[in-house]
Amino acid sequence: MKAQVTLFDFILKEWLIIMSGCVLVLTAIFAKHFPSYSVQEMQVLFILFVLFIAVNGLQKSGLILKIAKNMEKGKVIPLKLVVITFLLSMIVTNDVALIVIVPLTLSLNINRKDILVILEALAANAGSALTPVGNPQNLLIYWFYGIHPGIFIKTIAPFSLILLGLLIITSLFVKTKNVFQESLVQKISKKAYVYGILIFVVLLTVFHILPVLTGIVVILFAVIFDRKTLQIDYALLFSFLFFFGIADNLKIILAPEISHSGHIFLFSALASQVMSNVPATLLFVKFTSNWQALLWGSNAGGFGSLFGSLANLIAYKIYLTHEGKSNITRFTAKFLFMGYVALFVSIGLYFILYHTPVLL
Repeated sequence: MKAQVTLFDFILKEWLIIMSGCVLVLTAIFAKHFPSYSVQEMQVLFILFVLFIAVNGLQKSGLILKIAKNMEKGKVIPLKLVVITFLLSMIVTNDVALIVIVPLTLSLNINRKDILVILEALAANAGSALTPVGNPQNLLIYWFYGIHPGIFIKTIAPFSLILLGLLIITSLFVKTKNVFQESLVQKISKKAYVYGILIFVVLLTVFHILPVLTGIVVILFAVIFDRKTLQIDYALLFSFLFFFGIADNLKIILAPEISHSGHIFLFSALASQVMSNVPATLLFVKFTSNWQALLWGSNAGGFGSLFGSLANLIAYKIYLTHEGKSNITRFTAKFLFMGYVALFVSIGLYFILYHTPVLL
């Protein structure tokens, strides 16, 4: 009986990697294709790996807890977290913003953390849409079509700013209060400064200022001086690996149908729900010259399902890893509900602004 409970608990906690592994096998069988992985995808996994280590080290050093304690003393915490996440994602990408902000949120001694994490995921997707470097699909569209930065931002600004306004309004209705729990006073370790520098080094690799392999210094530091920081969520990394393979298989399955698709906005947004917005953009960019619709569709598709954006998976998994399995079902339902509300708002907003259907 104990073994059954343990197995059930494992499935409940790690359903994401189990499901993604099963879907990978099924799509490979259907497509009769063993998935291939690009150098860029391997680089993304490596960057996430070293970033997880650096942020984990920063968290264990006590610095994130210290920042959280200072933030607890202020007011309108939900509003501050939403705005900070939005602004940060414009510069360092939505994935990186959530890797930093979600652990900070979970260190706060307040309630309603589940709603705050969901709002942060939405804010990260909305904020990252505003700049060419905010997320990978934006960078791809920006370079592939040779768009002027001003025109790029002007095109997507209504999407980002209106959603930011809605998120700000929503955050004002989220009332938090301190949960009075005794917590040990943790001194800030000197390693905090080292991990701060290491995170900065990783960010420089994200912006291609330093070679991606520079991130090895993070691994070397952890192995030599702080091996506990290597205890990260490896299941999440493998979920990404499986997910990239699923996207590669789906491209083969869907490619013959894309040339007959009617509306690039809807198809890219809906395809993102099952294959993520980055692979969906890679797929549709070959079949359309309407970059505006693709830009809107790929960013709108980041909302909705957990798979719409890798940022969604990051926020979702970090929360569950920290909070345990006690409220998985409730949190998942809230995450999906709020995500799909944002998706439908994005779709409605697009058709209000571009009411004349734009075909391929």
